[in-house]
Amino acid sequence: MKKKISILLFILGFLCSEAQEQAVSVDGAIKLIKKDNFLNLRAQIINKKDVYVDELTYNFLTIKKNEKGNYFKNNQSGDFSLSPKEEKYLSTVRISLTDKEQLRVFLFIKHKDKLLRRDTLFINVPEKPKVAAKRKTNQQPKQIDESQFFIKGVVIDEAITRIGKDFHDFFYQEYLVSGRKYPFIIKISEKPAMGRSSIIAVEAHGTKIHEFFAKPEEEYLKQNVALTMRRLTSFVRSKGNNLFNRRI
Repeated sequence: MKKKISILLFILGFLCSEAQEQAVSVDGAIKLIKKDNFLNLRAQIINKKDVYVDELTYNFLTIKKNEKGNYFKNNQSGDFSLSPKEEKYLSTVRISLTDKEQLRVFLFIKHKDKLLRRDTLFINVPEKPKVAAKRKTNQQPKQIDESQFFIKGVVIDEAITRIGKDFHDFFYQEYLVSGRKYPFIIKISEKPAMGRSSIIAVEAHGTKIHEFFAKPEEEYLKQNVALTMRRLTSFVRSKGNNLFNRRI
């Protein structure tokens, strides 16, 4: 009898948890206000239901490319919660932009590490030329590769120390020089270790590919950059086409 009651309580708890997950309805959008050559970009979040929602996280990423081809990145992220029907602005970025510069803006909203909403904004980014092709009769429509319309070459910096920031800069420079722009996010994070040390970790598409103890020596950091690049290449080869079928 006790066993049946325990099973019943487990099922009820599971159903309640599922109902709570389905009740979460959060929307997010990038809001733009332009004045002269300056842009004000804001991450707007709206709770569309009459329920309190916590364990939410966001990433608000801007990538600017100037006339010389140099990239400038700003990433803001954090945890937050929403009251019933609440609307809030989590982050604001003010940036200058000329007609010859490009800007890409990304907003990600997650609940318990599950992606709820993503929004993108591209300014002055040229579209790829379309290739004309003859239409064949009885031809099945070509399946759209979602990776073509999503992120390529994005590296998120979540380092907490100067050493971690240096590693990110060395890696990002090497990543750009390599010419590789994988259609998924690479995240560099850092967590405290024993004493005053820390551990730097690199994730590719949500999978940890490298982790090491932080040391201030430049040569040591560059060695780990080279090792990370090799492991990143191996990771992509091992996953093949299956890699791009996963959602970020």
